[in-house]
This record gives sequence, C-alpha cells and structure tokens, in this order.
Amino acid sequence: MQQPVFFLSHGGGPWPWLDGPFREHFAWLEASLKALPAQLPARPRAVLVVSGHWEEVGFTVSTAARPGMVYDYSGFPEHTYHIRYAAPGAPDLAERVIDLADAAGIAMGRDPARGFDHGTFSMLQPIWPEADIPVLSLSLRADYDVAAHLALGRALAPLRDEGVLIVGSGYSYHNLRNFGPTAGPASAAFDAWLRHTLLDLPAGERAAALLEWEKAPAARAAHPQEDHLIPLMVAVGAAGNDPGLCIYSENDVRGGITASSYRFSQDTTPTGFDRVGAALAV
Repeated sequence: MQQPVFFLSHGGGPWPWLDGPFREHFAWLEASLKALPAQLPARPRAVLVVSGHWEEVGFTVSTAARPGMVYDYSGFPEHTYHIRYAAPGAPDLAERVIDLADAAGIAMGRDPARGFDHGTFSMLQPIWPEADIPVLSLSLRADYDVAAHLALGRALAPLRDEGVLIVGSGYSYHNLRNFGPTAGPASAAFDAWLRHTLLDLPAGERAAALLEWEKAPAARAAHPQEDHLIPLMVAVGAAGNDPGLCIYSENDVRGGITASSYRFSQDTTPTGFDRVGAALAV
C-alpha cells in the first residue's frame, strides 16, 4: 500500500529527552507525533528523512548501516550529548535512492559516516521510541534551489509504493533571532499562506507557488535562511497530485509562534491536532 508523505515541524534541540518548561513548549507537537503511526496504511519498511539540519554542496545520502549521532545543538544539559536513537540505517535503500535520482538526471553522493541529526532523532523519538524501523538520511542541496528539491521529490516518489515513508523534517517557522511573542504576527502570516498553498491549491499551482515562496507574506521574517523550509519541497515533489492536510498546528509555541505540520495522501481524515484550523473554522 502506498505510504503518505509528511512535512513535520520537529521542535527545538533534543526536546524529547528534557523535562520542564522547554519540553512543555512542545507538548502539542509531541502528541501529534505520537499519533502519526495510526495515520499509516501499514508499518513502513523504512523511513527516509530529509532534514533541515543536513546540507551538502550536492544531494547526498547516508549509506551507514549503523548511523551514529550528530549533536548539532548547544547549551543543553550534558546528558543530551550522550543520548542515542539506535535505529539501523538502510544502505540497500540508499542505493535505490541513488538509482532513482540517477534515472532523473540528479547527481547523488554517498556518505558512509553521516549520523542522525536532531532534525531526525528528535522528530522520530516520539513516533517510534523503539527505534526499530530503518532510517535513511538524505541531505539538502546547499543552494536551496526549490525546483531542484521538488524534482528530487518527484524522482523519489516510487519509494512510496515500496513501503518507504518519506518525511521532510524542518519547521514551518524558523527565525532563530526571533522566537517568542514578537514572532507571532510574522509566523501567523506566513503560516496562513503556507496552509492555503498546501491545502487549497491544485498540485500544479501548489508547486508554482512554492517556487516563489519568498513573495509570501512575512516570508523572510519567518525564514531568514530557508534550511528548515526546503525539506517541504522534497515532500511536495514526492506527493504528486495528493492533497495536503494540516495534521498539527498551534499558535502559542514558545510563547506565540505559529507552527504546523502536513500530510500528503488521498486520506483527508483530520487528526484533531490542528488548533489553528479549528479556530479558523469557527
């Protein structure tokens, strides 16, 4: 059965391994992530993660059989630099990714040493804490070319019929210099545009709008650097003509940020974690 495609806002740092106020910022996100397996038609054969925390000059796929960890954050408690998400890698799937990319004329490199960054392990920990599903990491291309990432997603779409779950892991709002109540207007404006683009536009128009995302309201205020938005482009490319559904949204993350996650599939059943959508519907 064909797997859906997701774009997930992954939260901050190693939040699933923390307690206290910082962890509590992501309580609604955590609940939505825990609910994700119930949205799948079957247990995935593997998960392919395109993380906003890995970029290379050219597209690159991890070929490690037992990936390590990339502690790509600072200022957190010491124990968070020793945590482990022990999922196996998927080197055979990596070769399939390379073949699909090559068939589409897309160059794809190999990295036998790349481990899981926090855009991968912090997002997956609430979903599959057992870490028993193989995980494959795929980099962004450092030029952030939207068309190239959409094309990569289209090239990888056949994986959905092979039991592979494709996840773009980023953040619908990511301005590190402006987190908190003052981020409210910009994050809400950009989130509203993103919701309209992903949920209301036909597939062709959806892709065309994303190509010009910088023209969206508050675009650069929400994404001064678009590393956390570009994983969405791979997800949308892989989604093909499937409609989008907002599966998580709230407008008070860290005191006022609006953030969202999306699923692309023929299933349009609401998840119950779309607070912003519920408010708009009133």
